[in-house]
Amino acid sequence: MLIPNAGTAEFFHTEVGTGFVDLWVDAHRETWPIRHKRFRTWLRRRHYETTRTALSAREIQSLLDLLEAYAQFECPRRAIYVRLAEHEGHIYLDLADEHWRVVEIGPDGWRVIGAPPVRFRRPAGMLALPAPESGGSIESLALFLNLRDRDCFVLVVAWLLAALRAGGPYPLLAISSEQGSAKTVVSKLLKDLVDPNIAPVRSLVREERDLVIAANNSHILAFDNLSGLPYALSDAFCRLATGASFGLRQLYTDQDEVLFRAARPILFNGIEDVISRPDLADRAIFLTLMPISERRRRPERQLWHDFEAARRQILGSLLDAVTHGLRKLPSVHLEQLPRMADFALWATACETAFWPAGTFARAYQANRTTAMEDLIEADLVAARVRKLMANRHTWTGSAADLLRAGLDGVRDRRSGELAGWPKTPRALAGRLRRAQTFLRTMGIEMSFCREGRGGHRTIKISSAFETNPPHLNVGGTDCTASTVSTV
Repeated sequence: MLIPNAGTAEFFHTEVGTGFVDLWVDAHRETWPIRHKRFRTWLRRRHYETTRTALSAREIQSLLDLLEAYAQFECPRRAIYVRLAEHEGHIYLDLADEHWRVVEIGPDGWRVIGAPPVRFRRPAGMLALPAPESGGSIESLALFLNLRDRDCFVLVVAWLLAALRAGGPYPLLAISSEQGSAKTVVSKLLKDLVDPNIAPVRSLVREERDLVIAANNSHILAFDNLSGLPYALSDAFCRLATGASFGLRQLYTDQDEVLFRAARPILFNGIEDVISRPDLADRAIFLTLMPISERRRRPERQLWHDFEAARRQILGSLLDAVTHGLRKLPSVHLEQLPRMADFALWATACETAFWPAGTFARAYQANRTTAMEDLIEADLVAARVRKLMANRHTWTGSAADLLRAGLDGVRDRRSGELAGWPKTPRALAGRLRRAQTFLRTMGIEMSFCREGRGGHRTIKISSAFETNPPHLNVGGTDCTASTVSTV
């Protein structure tokens, strides 16, 4: 289209109707929102070069209104991405540099190109990635991470490889360690490898709206020094890790809604283990950093200098593994699919670029087992159920019966009640449903039954010594046992 007094540009709109423009500047293509300051400046410059006069503010606004209407009603619809996209079997990583180059990654290799078939936008704060280089080793990354053991390093690399795929699902990376173990620095390093930003880590958002805004403007979300995680945000993190749609009321309106649909890699760190809900823990990788002794500590400036020197080749080695994974993924088969099955399949496809087959599966299973043990011990309901079943094969009763059974444990000296134990049968049943996935891995199965229509609700708990079918309907009793999810 010929823009009056401006030149040639190509327009399109997104799924939600936002107008964008492709501009050719100095032999490369740039993509900007029509309402962006950069496009306004470009219009003024082209008008001045043509007429040697300046556009007034009213003329600029009128022209922008016209062009946005044109983009929305007469131009094609295209998807717009932040940092990472997938298209026709290839992955595109936006370098976000001044030449608008991207890395195209396919089964046959990767290369740096311009003008890719997908469009990227550049939110405020996004920084450029250096052009990757071949010939590096992933082991160079281990020198910058004071991880507890080799399994932790395998899982960090798997998380980074997952972050180099668009669409998710992504396991949440939870880093915990004592003060002075470089939690913040490690978080910054991992984010900078894939999605550098002027504010690499931030404090925990206050509400879901802030989380959605952050996810809309960054590929990797990194939160620093958490001391707790509200239940509402825990649920939001669950949905964002596996992919979900979010709808938020637009500011200053009663009816308009802002829609956002995506999945994002997430990492956070803290001194304590802040994940307390099993559904989020089931989507997480837990890492522990080693304390840094005084003689091993080095200046942060030197650390970042060394990291910048190795960064290009570390990224190149990750891209080599992504290429390897794209080739191997169609032939990968796992006999048992764990939670976050797509992540497990992808990590398995990529791992033989670095390590023998099975390395990731062993590390992932060990990490999940440890996390489950810790969460059961931290969850009073799960711990009491485990103790209740220690010397029996089955237990059957109502939620009220189990509530009283739990109170037979250690009581609070002042109130006579078990601190943290649910107050009502309904609350107890809810806690049991959240804990049942982890209890199952410990050999404890639960089923929730109703005797006939309108009958009493019954909970049946069995140990690994007794096998229950997933669904029973005998004599008017409908019992539905939970089943293991594979996605």
